[in-house]
Amino acid sequence: MSHNHPVILGIETSCDETAAAIVAGPELKSHVAASHIVHQAYGGVVPEYASREHEKLLAPVVQNTMSQASVSWKDIDAIAVTQGPGLAGSLLVGLSYAKGLAVALDKPLLGINHIEGHIFANFIGQDGLPTPFLCLLVSGGHTQLIHVKDIQNYRLIGQTRDDAAGEAFDKVARMLGIGYPGGPLIDRLSQAGDPRFVAFPRSRFDASYDFSFSGLKTAVLYYLQKQSNAFIKSHLEDIAASFQQAVVEVLVERAFQAAVDLGLDRLVLAGGVAANSALRRLVDERAAEAQMTVYQPDLRYCTDNAAMIAYMGYWKYRISQTSELTIPAYPNLKLSFGT
Repeated sequence: MSHNHPVILGIETSCDETAAAIVAGPELKSHVAASHIVHQAYGGVVPEYASREHEKLLAPVVQNTMSQASVSWKDIDAIAVTQGPGLAGSLLVGLSYAKGLAVALDKPLLGINHIEGHIFANFIGQDGLPTPFLCLLVSGGHTQLIHVKDIQNYRLIGQTRDDAAGEAFDKVARMLGIGYPGGPLIDRLSQAGDPRFVAFPRSRFDASYDFSFSGLKTAVLYYLQKQSNAFIKSHLEDIAASFQQAVVEVLVERAFQAAVDLGLDRLVLAGGVAANSALRRLVDERAAEAQMTVYQPDLRYCTDNAAMIAYMGYWKYRISQTSELTIPAYPNLKLSFGT
């Protein structure tokens, strides 16, 4: 393959999804993911169980991915793998496997920042990036506004001061007794609810684009404590919709204000919460009013996936930014922000 059209194997094991993908040039050829249902019984991810599931699933997932793409080991030009952030044990499983492949095949290793993958998941398959833009990154671990000037040229504009949006969804879902993961379950319940049923608080900070969801979470807890079980059961959809509306209104208001203040006419959604239907709908409405272009990732690429890892590997390979075989897993890896 030419340097501009490499075949990249991407591996993602940062949390509870074992995934692999093949990108040839910028085009996605295959993607296979295996979710760890073992965690559902515990209401959250159990790190040790996640590591064991990755060890069991990774090799067959990779083989299945290659079969679907009709590529052999000799066709692979480089191996891209999530280096962080994520669960330490889970990251180590994927990183160790990728290093072994790199040595055995004598191919470059490409360590990928999981967050960077999410940002550019909107453009999988494209050979160009519409920079600059503002990215609203919302997931279980991150809620940030990032000014993306170019690939690997980022400026942090705002972030949560406590809980991430996805974390708040999970915790409120637990309060409501509806299960895990909370985001999709609350979104589904909210379809039949009244988002104005409860006037939950919206956080605001003067002269800042930061977020806070801890107070909202506490407000939901206090509200539920004052209600009977029968009332909560009969109004579950309304309470879920009211909480969801409070979250998405804050996210959208802050994002569009920051974009306007920065003079940016492109907004990118990224992360697991970018799959939320109320968020996507409100962003579209505001974008039409503001005459702003919005990029919303395909639902397949909102949650953890290997397609975005392989795609970022494609860009790193193009600029010859390979990694040493000694690179460690970084559970708390962050983006490198400029000024």
